[in-house]
Amino acid sequence: MDDDASVRKALRRLMRSAGFEVLAFESAEDFIDFSRCGAPGCVVVDVQMPGMNGLDLQEHLNDSGSRLPVIFITAYEDDHVRARAMNAGATEFLQKPFDDKVLIGAIHSALRQTQTR
Repeated sequence: MDDDASVRKALRRLMRSAGFEVLAFESAEDFIDFSRCGAPGCVVVDVQMPGMNGLDLQEHLNDSGSRLPVIFITAYEDDHVRARAMNAGATEFLQKPFDDKVLIGAIHSALRQTQTR
């Protein structure tokens, strides 16, 4: 999820071209309102978003017992934020712009994790 519509559209197109079923959300709150508990998948989320940011969403998911892997994307380089995300269990933390193949690889890795849990 990303608050920028053009980024959401590009990510959705990329992921679909790689064969993934994709649901895109403008905000963390929209995702939480929709979220299907127990559905397999992973979350690709921007760190900086209005309202609940990506780190807050990760904390919410962890607190609720969700086992969905989280992949962060961000345009802002911040080692503290990266460390916080990774220490809370993020699968990957990608700096924008990132290589499409790196994101697709991270998604495959995250989905494999859900199969071994």
